[in-house]
Amino acid sequence: MSGRRISVYTEGFAHANPVPAACRIGPFLFSGVITGRDQRDRSLPPTLDEQCALMFQAIRSVAEAGGGTVDDIVKVTVWLADLGDRAALNREWTAMFPDPQDRPTRHALAGSLEAGKLIECEFVAVIGDKPSGGDG
Repeated sequence: MSGRRISVYTEGFAHANPVPAACRIGPFLFSGVITGRDQRDRSLPPTLDEQCALMFQAIRSVAEAGGGTVDDIVKVTVWLADLGDRAALNREWTAMFPDPQDRPTRHALAGSLEAGKLIECEFVAVIGDKPSGGDG
């Protein structure tokens, strides 16, 4: 065990393959794919609204399991089955990141997702001191 790279696991969140929910080296936390599955029973709700809400709950859970918070997230990449349908995504996004001056960047892409998945994402976080701002 090198002690440099730390695999991050969360309660109720597991991949089908032998992959952790995230990986951390120093202040950098990279998530694996996060979907809108219900972590209690692994079911996939039928609507984008439901999947999106569960995905954002999982984002919070993974960030915290990695030693940070959602305030440490700097980039989120999202794949949508229907790229034109972003209402649920934007609703959850602004609920998690309400301050337009303090949001991570986001890239939304059209995705060819596995059966039943309407959305999935991954994120990058930098855990540590907050930047001093643009004033120098």
